[in-house]
Amino acid sequence: MTLQTFFVEDNATIRENLIETLLELSDVNAIGYAETEAEGIAWLTDPHNHWDLAIVDLFLRQGSGLGVVAACQNRKPGQRVIVLSNYATLDVRQRCKELGVDAIFDKSNEIDALLDFCMEMT
Repeated sequence: MTLQTFFVEDNATIRENLIETLLELSDVNAIGYAETEAEGIAWLTDPHNHWDLAIVDLFLRQGSGLGVVAACQNRKPGQRVIVLSNYATLDVRQRCKELGVDAIFDKSNEIDALLDFCMEMT
Protein backbone atom coordinates (compact mmCIF):
# COMPACT_ATOMS: atom_id res chain seq x y z
CA MET A 1 0.00 0.00 0.00
CA THR A 2 1.37 3.40 -0.97
CA LEU A 3 1.14 5.95 1.84
CA GLN A 4 -0.54 9.15 0.70
CA THR A 5 1.66 11.56 2.65
CA PHE A 6 1.25 15.26 3.42
CA PHE A 7 4.16 17.31 4.75
CA VAL A 8 4.03 20.34 7.04
CA GLU A 9 7.57 21.71 6.73
CA ASP A 10 8.60 25.28 5.93
CA ASN A 11 12.23 24.61 4.98
CA ALA A 12 12.18 23.78 1.26
CA THR A 13 15.58 22.07 1.28
CA ILE A 14 14.70 19.80 4.19
CA ARG A 15 11.26 19.08 2.71
CA GLU A 16 12.63 18.22 -0.74
CA ASN A 17 15.40 16.01 0.67
CA LEU A 18 12.96 14.24 2.98
CA ILE A 19 10.48 13.61 0.18
CA GLU A 20 13.25 12.33 -2.10
CA THR A 21 14.54 9.98 0.60
CA LEU A 22 11.08 8.64 1.43
CA LEU A 23 10.20 8.12 -2.23
CA GLU A 24 13.42 6.21 -2.77
CA LEU A 25 13.42 4.08 0.37
CA SER A 26 9.76 3.55 1.27
CA ASP A 27 6.34 3.34 -0.34
CA VAL A 28 5.35 6.99 0.06
CA ASN A 29 3.50 9.24 -2.35
CA ALA A 30 3.98 12.94 -1.57
CA ILE A 31 0.56 14.50 -2.12
CA GLY A 32 1.31 18.01 -0.93
CA TYR A 33 2.81 20.26 1.66
CA ALA A 34 2.14 23.29 3.82
CA GLU A 35 4.60 25.81 5.22
CA THR A 36 2.42 27.34 7.94
CA GLU A 37 0.16 26.14 10.73
CA ALA A 38 -2.94 27.58 9.06
CA GLU A 39 -2.19 25.93 5.70
CA GLY A 40 -1.49 22.59 7.37
CA ILE A 41 -4.67 22.66 9.43
CA ALA A 42 -6.79 23.72 6.46
CA TRP A 43 -5.52 20.91 4.25
CA LEU A 44 -5.39 18.09 6.79
CA THR A 45 -8.84 18.78 8.22
CA ASP A 46 -10.58 19.19 4.86
CA PRO A 47 -12.78 16.08 4.50
CA HIS A 48 -12.25 16.09 0.72
CA ASN A 49 -8.51 15.44 1.11
CA HIS A 50 -7.50 11.82 1.49
CA TRP A 51 -4.26 11.10 3.32
CA ASP A 52 -2.67 8.27 5.26
CA LEU A 53 0.30 10.00 6.86
CA ALA A 54 1.08 13.57 7.93
CA ILE A 55 4.69 14.45 8.74
CA VAL A 56 4.78 17.65 10.78
CA ASP A 57 7.67 19.88 11.82
CA LEU A 58 7.18 21.83 15.05
CA PHE A 59 8.70 25.17 14.08
CA LEU A 60 7.04 26.70 11.04
CA ARG A 61 7.26 30.00 9.17
CA GLN A 62 3.99 31.00 10.85
CA GLY A 63 2.44 29.18 13.76
CA SER A 64 3.44 25.87 15.24
CA GLY A 65 3.32 22.22 14.32
CA LEU A 66 1.70 21.60 17.71
CA GLY A 67 -1.36 23.48 16.44
CA VAL A 68 -1.44 21.26 13.36
CA VAL A 69 -1.14 18.13 15.48
CA ALA A 70 -3.90 19.32 17.83
CA ALA A 71 -6.22 19.93 14.86
CA CYS A 72 -5.68 16.33 13.72
CA GLN A 73 -6.83 14.71 16.95
CA ASN A 74 -10.15 13.67 15.40
CA ARG A 75 -8.63 12.21 12.24
CA LYS A 76 -10.04 9.11 10.57
CA PRO A 77 -8.99 5.66 11.74
CA GLY A 78 -5.86 4.60 9.89
CA GLN A 79 -4.55 8.13 9.45
CA ARG A 80 -1.24 8.65 11.23
CA VAL A 81 0.42 11.87 12.34
CA ILE A 82 4.10 11.99 13.15
CA VAL A 83 6.36 14.82 14.22
CA LEU A 84 9.81 15.23 12.70
CA SER A 85 11.77 17.94 14.50
CA ASN A 86 15.22 19.05 15.58
CA TYR A 87 13.67 19.70 18.99
CA ALA A 88 12.51 16.23 20.01
CA THR A 89 13.22 16.78 23.71
CA LEU A 90 11.55 14.76 26.44
CA ASP A 91 9.11 17.60 27.15
CA VAL A 92 8.23 17.95 23.46
CA ARG A 93 7.79 14.20 23.12
CA GLN A 94 5.42 14.19 26.11
CA ARG A 95 3.37 17.09 24.74
CA CYS A 96 3.12 15.41 21.33
CA LYS A 97 2.00 12.18 22.98
CA GLU A 98 -0.72 14.11 24.87
CA LEU A 99 -1.92 15.51 21.52
CA GLY A 100 -2.23 12.04 20.00
CA VAL A 101 0.86 11.95 17.80
CA ASP A 102 1.61 8.43 16.59
CA ALA A 103 5.40 8.93 16.69
CA ILE A 104 8.04 11.63 17.02
CA PHE A 105 11.45 11.52 15.38
CA ASP A 106 14.52 13.72 15.67
CA LYS A 107 15.63 15.07 12.27
CA SER A 108 19.29 14.78 13.19
CA ASN A 109 19.49 11.13 14.18
CA GLU A 110 16.19 9.24 13.77
CA ILE A 111 15.59 9.24 10.01
CA ASP A 112 16.12 5.47 9.91
CA ALA A 113 13.41 5.06 12.55
CA LEU A 114 11.11 7.26 10.44
CA LEU A 115 11.76 5.03 7.43
CA ASP A 116 11.03 1.94 9.53
CA PHE A 117 7.75 3.52 10.68
CA CYS A 118 6.73 4.21 7.08
CA MET A 119 7.62 0.69 5.96
CA GLU A 120 5.60 -0.81 8.83
CA MET A 121 2.55 1.19 7.72
CA THR A 122 2.59 -0.22 4.20
